[in-house]
This record gives sequence, structure tokens and C-alpha cells, in this order.
Amino acid sequence: MSLKRLLLTALTLLAIMLSGLSLFASWQKPQFQSRLELYQTNIVLQAQAWQPEDSNDESFQALRAAIVGDKPLESAAKQYLEARESVKTNLDKTKNQLDKFRAQDITAVTPAKPLPNEPLQTKTSPQQQQKELEKSISKLRKLRDELDLRLGILQAQQGETDKAQTTWSQVQEPSETEFTATANVLSGLWSNPPRLLPNAQPLIQKNLEGWFRSTALTQLYQLQQRQAALADVQAAQQAAATDAVFKLALIATIPSLTAFIGLILLIALIIQLLLKGGESILATNAQKPWSTPWNVETILQVFVLGFFLMGQLFIPELLNLLPIPRSSDNVRVQAFSVLVSYVLVALGAFSVLYFSIKRYFPLPEDWFRFRFFSNWFFWGLGGYCTALPIVVIVSLINQQLWNGQGGSNPLLQLALESRDDVALGIFFFTAAIAAPFFEEFLFRGFLLPSLTRYLPVWSAIFLSSLLFAAAHLSLSEILPLTALGMVLGIVYTRSRNLLAPMLLHGLWNSGTLLSLFLLGSNN
Repeated sequence: MSLKRLLLTALTLLAIMLSGLSLFASWQKPQFQSRLELYQTNIVLQAQAWQPEDSNDESFQALRAAIVGDKPLESAAKQYLEARESVKTNLDKTKNQLDKFRAQDITAVTPAKPLPNEPLQTKTSPQQQQKELEKSISKLRKLRDELDLRLGILQAQQGETDKAQTTWSQVQEPSETEFTATANVLSGLWSNPPRLLPNAQPLIQKNLEGWFRSTALTQLYQLQQRQAALADVQAAQQAAATDAVFKLALIATIPSLTAFIGLILLIALIIQLLLKGGESILATNAQKPWSTPWNVETILQVFVLGFFLMGQLFIPELLNLLPIPRSSDNVRVQAFSVLVSYVLVALGAFSVLYFSIKRYFPLPEDWFRFRFFSNWFFWGLGGYCTALPIVVIVSLINQQLWNGQGGSNPLLQLALESRDDVALGIFFFTAAIAAPFFEEFLFRGFLLPSLTRYLPVWSAIFLSSLLFAAAHLSLSEILPLTALGMVLGIVYTRSRNLLAPMLLHGLWNSGTLLSLFLLGSNN
């Protein structure tokens, strides 16, 4: 065995180990979906307050039920109770980790390397790790108390004042937080007889948002008999409710309509395949492999050295040398850090790809094709429509399998909680433009065709899709991303034009980000 082959084998094993550790670490992390459901619950709560002039009309009642459901308060309370239990579980786990960490002699512990799926973190000492655990506990306690404030309001609005008082009392038990005074205010508002505490209004406005804030202020102004202030908050609530209804309609209608069109298109394509066989659209280039001049060593070299190790080892080390405050709470800095990291990984991967296949130039004509004057737009748009129902069905099954665990892409959380236009613009460029170009060029443009030298086209599509999903380093996303990757692979193998899967990928990420922006802007 040559030295180059021996080194490549060692690097491949290292990449597999690092990726495996990252996937295993994601198994213990909560899914992003649970947080997303809370945001959607909040917007539903605002929408259920919608009362136009013809609110007694039967058609309105049917429309309202279709948008917010039959029992929005009960559903919301259930969601918040489940979220509260999840946070409590994570808090207990983190406390146990901190207790075990404190029990060790931290001066004798070797500093740990950062997790591979957290490339923006710098190397941390044991003391810094302890501080991070303490910071996590503080954040989880704050989140738990915030959930208790909101859950209590939901219970009070359903007439369960005793449960609400118990929920608010839990904010005060473990430790004093910034929400303790707010819990006392809410407890007083729904007591019998009521108790009006000083600074009630500023505390409510500071620590509550959306429907929860307007509901608490309504209760306060009614008790204070401030009719003008009550009228103002009710008018603002109606305006927010109208806006929430519009956003829910966008979030639900556009994807549903797209999925419906995709389902019809998918059925039509399958029927055409059954009737016409090799002359159908789906059969176009279905069994036609690429002419691949390089062997498996080049494939491994590009992906092990240029993608996995570049993203998990080399670029993180390089970022440690750059003066970027990666631990900043500024969302613009976080967005810029993500973009810089992504661009550097892409440049590194493209460099390795270029030097790995340079000696095979000129390449056969069907490699890395960008044909603007062809039917790529229809392949990309049609692929997006058909991918939506497929991935939604797979995602529903996937949620049942993982039960809220398995991790998620951290970029989604940042995009959801960001309310800064500049940061949102950076996130959009990263996810909807940079990611589709880089990932499609590498996975569909290079990996999939390269695999056809050793595998049938269908097998190459599946294996490249599985690696595409695994590269995102979240166990809970492997099944949905594999399904998406297979649609991307089918679109590319049939169209033989990289613009088609890039368009599909860009539409997919854009639709996801649009939903996150709409949900996040209402909380």
C-alpha cells in the first residue's frame, strides 16, 4: 500500500470518527421542531382573538376554526406544558453534568476539543466548560420561568385559576429570577380578591409578549378601570390578530397549495412511467451513467479532505486565529460568523476538488453543466413541488421515531429568533444562495456522477443522498434530508443541468426561512 493510500485511509477513518461523534452528540439534543411549535402556538393565540365586524356569521366561525382550531387555548396549554417538562428534563441533565464536573479535579483534566458540529467555538479549558454549563443552567431556568408565566395565563383564561396560581408560584421556588416579580403581579391580578402590585404595567410589558402581554394588560386595565388604556390595548390586540391571521394563511396556504400541486404532479409522473415506460419523463437519462475518469481514491480525497475534515477540523482551527467574536450575543455577529465559516469551508472544498481532478482536464462534456437556455427552471420548480409532500410525510414519521430528540440545524434557531433585518439578510444569503450552490455542486455535481462508475444510477442517487443528509450532523434530520436529497438527485440525473437542483434547493431553503421569519416576527 502506497503512503498516499495509507494516509487517505487514516484520514477517512478520522472523518468517520468525527462525524460519528457529532451525530451521537446530536442524539442527546432537543429537536428544533419543539421550539418551532411554540412559536406557531403563539401566533395561533393571537389569531384566535380576531373579531371582525361580521364575527357572528357562520362562515366566519368556520374560517376561524379552520385557522386556529376548535380549542386553541387548551391546545396551547398542552403545548406549553410539554415544553415545560422538556426544559425541566434538560435542566436536570445539565445540573447532573455540572455536579459530576465539579466532583472532578478540573486542574487535572485535559482540555477537550470542541465538538465537530460546533465549528464556531474555540477550544475551552475545564474552567470555561464549567462556566458554559452554569450559563446553560441559567438560560434553562430563565426559559422555564418564562414558560411558567405564559402557562399560568393560559390556565387562568380557561378558568383554572388554582392551577395558574400553582404554576406562578413555581417561578419563585428554586431561585429568584427576573420573572419572579412578574409572577407575583400575575398572581395578584387573578387572585380573589385581586391584588394590584406596583410596577405591574412595566413588568408585564417587559417580560411578556404578544397575546400573553395583551391578555395580562387587559386584566390589569379592567381592574384599574382605565377605559382609555383598555380600549387602546384591545385595538392593538385586534390589529395584531388580523396580522397573525394573514401570516397563518401564508404559512399554511402556500405550502399546502404547493404540496397539493406536487402530489398531483407526482401521481401524473408515476402514471406516465407505468404507461410509457422508457419514453416517460422520469425515465429520461434514468440509467445513463457519467463517464468518470477518476477512481474511488479521488472521490474519498475530495470528500474526506475537502469537505468533512475541512469543515470539522481545518476551518475551525483557522477561525480560531481570526479576530471574530464567535461567542457574541449580537445576532449580526453570529450571522456573519456563520457566513464566514461557510464560505471558507466552500472555498477549501472547491480548492481540494480542483487540484484533485485537474489532471483529468478537459472533462467529458456532461460534467458540471450549467445550461441557462434549457428546461432547468421547470425541473427545479417541479422538483420542489413534488419534494414537499414526500418530505412532509417522511418528517411526520421521523418525529414519531425520535420523540423530540436528535438535534437540529442551529442556523434555524438563529433565523427564528432574529429580528434584525441585516442578520436576516445574511442568513438568507447563506441558506438560500450559498448553501444550494456549494452543496449541489459537490453532492450532485461531483459525488453522484462519480458514484455511477461503481453503482447503478439509482444506487448512486440513494448513497449520495444519505451522505448529504449525514453531512448535516443531526440524527433527526437524516431521514427527511435523505428524501430531499433523492428528489434532488432525480432532478439532476434527468435534467443533466446543475441549475435545476440548485433552484430546487434554493426554493426549499427560502420557503423554510420565510416561515421562520413570519413566525419569529410575531413573538
